[in-house]
Amino acid sequence: MLHLFMRKSPWFRAKRHGYGTGLPFVWEGWFFLALHVAMIAGLAWLFRDRPVLMTILVVLAGLAPMPIYRAKTEGGWHWR
Repeated sequence: MLHLFMRKSPWFRAKRHGYGTGLPFVWEGWFFLALHVAMIAGLAWLFRDRPVLMTILVVLAGLAPMPIYRAKTEGGWHWR
């Protein structure tokens, strides 16, 4: 699985307007996005009875993979 992250080709298109990552255009990008959404949803469900901890974990899980999104975006991140 680690070799997927080592490939040089981008997984995501750059946004047309604004800053950040657009939609994926290869299966690796869609898989990574689905995994990210599943991780956030799973944490929210597992810690639904502890709202403060759930909020902290969901925010951290939302931000943690941002370096991968940035590295795998075609053209990088800059304001458009």
